[in-house]
Amino acid sequence: LLYAESLSAARKFMSAARAAARNKPVLMVKAGRSAAGERAAASHTGALAGSDLVIDAAVRRAGMLRVDTLQDLFIAAETLAYFSGASEVGERAARARVTLLTNGGGAGVLAADAAAALGVELATLAPATVQALSAGLPANWSHANPVDIIGDAPVERYVHTLSTLLATPDTGTILFMHAPTAIVPALDIARALVPLVRDHPGRLASCWLGDGAVAAARALFHEAGIPTYETPEQAVHALAMLGAYLQHQELLIEAPPWTEHADAEPPTLDLDRVRKLVDDALAAGQDPERVWLSDPDAKALLDACGIPVVPTRIVAPQPEAAAAAASALGFPAVLKILSPQITHKSDVGGVALDLGSAAEVHAAAAAMLARVTARRPDAALEGFTLQPMVRRPQALELIAGTHVDTLFGPVVLFGAGGTRVEVVADRALALPPLNQPLARALVQRTQVAKLLAGWRDVPPADLPALARVLIALGQLLAAEPRIAEIDINPLLADAAGVIALDARVRVDAAAPGGAERFAIRPYPAELAEPFVWEGEGQPRTVTMRPIRPEDEPQHLAFLARLDPADIRMRIFYSRRSIERSELARLTQIDYEREMAFIASAALEHGPGEETLGVVRAQVDPDNIEAEFGILVRSDLKGTGLGHRLLAKMIDFLRSRGTQRLVATVLLDNRRMRELAASLGMEPAATQPDAESVRLEMPLG
Repeated sequence: LLYAESLSAARKFMSAARAAARNKPVLMVKAGRSAAGERAAASHTGALAGSDLVIDAAVRRAGMLRVDTLQDLFIAAETLAYFSGASEVGERAARARVTLLTNGGGAGVLAADAAAALGVELATLAPATVQALSAGLPANWSHANPVDIIGDAPVERYVHTLSTLLATPDTGTILFMHAPTAIVPALDIARALVPLVRDHPGRLASCWLGDGAVAAARALFHEAGIPTYETPEQAVHALAMLGAYLQHQELLIEAPPWTEHADAEPPTLDLDRVRKLVDDALAAGQDPERVWLSDPDAKALLDACGIPVVPTRIVAPQPEAAAAAASALGFPAVLKILSPQITHKSDVGGVALDLGSAAEVHAAAAAMLARVTARRPDAALEGFTLQPMVRRPQALELIAGTHVDTLFGPVVLFGAGGTRVEVVADRALALPPLNQPLARALVQRTQVAKLLAGWRDVPPADLPALARVLIALGQLLAAEPRIAEIDINPLLADAAGVIALDARVRVDAAAPGGAERFAIRPYPAELAEPFVWEGEGQPRTVTMRPIRPEDEPQHLAFLARLDPADIRMRIFYSRRSIERSELARLTQIDYEREMAFIASAALEHGPGEETLGVVRAQVDPDNIEAEFGILVRSDLKGTGLGHRLLAKMIDFLRSRGTQRLVATVLLDNRRMRELAASLGMEPAATQPDAESVRLEMPLG
């Protein structure tokens, strides 16, 4: 449980938070949501609090849960302690769904209303489940979720209903709500239900309405470890917090599938073109450090990132020139003012849409010059930009962009766009780097996501294309540190894809380094090292590179080809299988705290890659000591691959200033001890026990 008023050292915070959240639930109350609260927290701690929306994004990405009050903190703690044992993806998704079970229709209605308000998904009862329930319920039961078993229910009806729901995984988490009646004592019901739950841990929450009449039943449930809540609304709120926590855990261990499909490919970044645009803008800018790119250059920069943009032509600031250029471009056309001092063109009447002829363009240009000159006499008018009028009647206007938070660094923004963007305020934030699943999760946190999913005769928008835009923005900030702000508004999205109609980009020569300003360190692609390996008798290109989330399937295949004896030598005990959550932790690592290099090569038959070996090192928070472990595929031992992997790790640790390398090896692991000795490691002066040996080597 964590109470915070202000945060500092964002990367260290994220690294520690993600490490803790992988092992147990982490709950945080962050004071200072309001402006007054933020000022009070700042005066109390003397530190920057950071944007509250950005802190929300950071907590979500770290796999933690943020709550608003101390009461919520303790309610969430009780709930997660009982429910958070789910480890697999399907199991977590099922837990997020809720089935309401009640003997009083009112409680069920109140709970259903609360679920709708809080976004809690109610499970849909399958026909087979309805049929099984009907076998032991009166004809007038609800036949749907909420499951209302009617107020005159005897104990047997409760037992039949709960047993049936627990036997069906699709019912998810079951919220049992009981209103006291004169038919049967509440304690008798509790005594009958508790044994059922023992075989289905983490499936039941309860709400015993009333006070003295249900006190003994509530106490019995509490002794059995079943969470109880005072009201239906409080119970649903607790389950909403559970659902949010499970979603955040999915973001924490997200591992996109390895695929060659187009919708999973990262966008193409033409870095040379991007850098030239930034260099030219800074060279030509009046302020040598803070410059807005021109509209055409901003679109050219997006195009260099693989983001579709509308073609744009610059013309001189004369109505005649605009009319002539429009005739060559074609109609209908869009005319916009071009001035380095005007970033929000609509605010000064600097946009004219759907112009159908040269005469309309001429008139619009003349009127625009008069309006802009009157409203912004200080602005230097460099001309107009002309664009073809994009007619996509079913497209939604969106906004996508980036800014640099004072504490957490680069942030990606997405939401509903258009000229009313500040009024509507439908937006969500995420910390880069992003991939397709993380980008889609960002989109789903907005209200406009419901429209993007399609409605009536409007088909769903191309979500993979939209996600690629968000991914590209994060990659751009890592590759070019001088980009300080990007604002794409509007970004049109429909079933045909996405296209940027307008964009603003600010560059800053004094911005901090690209990847170093990220709160979550991006994938260190620069550490990849290809080499030609002849360990199998024939030359083969192998790449030693940091492991990445997409490696999960091939890492599972690698572990499956290890002999049990080799696994025992690595982890000191034998095991036959690995859970998906653990596999995700092995492949989605925090590059700030640990490093894992794999030796990866193209499959000899078919597309894709295979993992031949892996070396992993955990570094302490002070960067004093790193402990390593290494595994080479069992059929490749003795080929020199382990030596190259360990040498790669030693070079990396020296480059980051780590002072000492250590390892604990089983005494009978002769091959490992010889490998370590060949690279300079020696037995430590003090040994842990008689069955293992501690090896050490200074790296300074």
